[in-house]
Amino acid sequence: MQTPLDQAHELMEADEAQSLRFHERLADAELFLMLEEEASDDRARPLIFQTSDGAFALVFDREDRLANFVDTPTPFVAMSGRRIAKMLAGEGIGLGLNLGVAPSSMLMPPATVDWLNEVLGAKSIVTEAVPEQLHPPKGLPETLITALDTKLANMSGVVSAAYLVGVTYQGAQNGHMLAMIDVPPAAQEGVAEAISEALAFSGIEAGQLDVTFLEASAPHIEEFGKVGLKFDIPDLVLPATLKPLAPGMDHEKPPKLR
Repeated sequence: MQTPLDQAHELMEADEAQSLRFHERLADAELFLMLEEEASDDRARPLIFQTSDGAFALVFDREDRLANFVDTPTPFVAMSGRRIAKMLAGEGIGLGLNLGVAPSSMLMPPATVDWLNEVLGAKSIVTEAVPEQLHPPKGLPETLITALDTKLANMSGVVSAAYLVGVTYQGAQNGHMLAMIDVPPAAQEGVAEAISEALAFSGIEAGQLDVTFLEASAPHIEEFGKVGLKFDIPDLVLPATLKPLAPGMDHEKPPKLR
């Protein structure tokens, strides 16, 4: 059965324009990284394979794929693609993905690993400027809208609402703004980084979209809802606290009679 990475790789093979979306999926994916030895609390040393194309660390997007690649028990660690890119960046080490065991089998050269880490480290421009006028957004590519929708859909419990609007600042300067509502201060940096990734993997420069954090009680917040494109953010559903049933009340476990 194909994994999301297999599907993204297939799309990239058919259309080079899908390369950014593939690398976004790779950064978000949980990957199994082969290690030289068992990981300790503060250290994980990748097992490096030397090839005619250079040095590569090997990762797999499923544990059984790693097992199919090796014949003997091998230590590994599960990490996100972004953490692995950060670990390898600047070391001259590429990434071997699912080698020989999946349709997404490929070698990513060190330069691409460095580029991926740079993209993931990009910062959004967070603005406190107050626009003079709000209007519906226009001229933005559909890839950006889709990427923002994907990122924001995973922010349940952090963002209560988000609006994409066109703005006119003082001096008649036009632009676009993403307003995110009721984001706790401690979470704002991480949210801004996620939005920056959505921009980068859509081929859009961060400077083309301002990000702002507003409270639901902020002035003119209703106007954002009137003219902006609203992103649906699912409510955070917490598991209900289970209370122990009184003896005899659980029909699956009737009381034992002596």
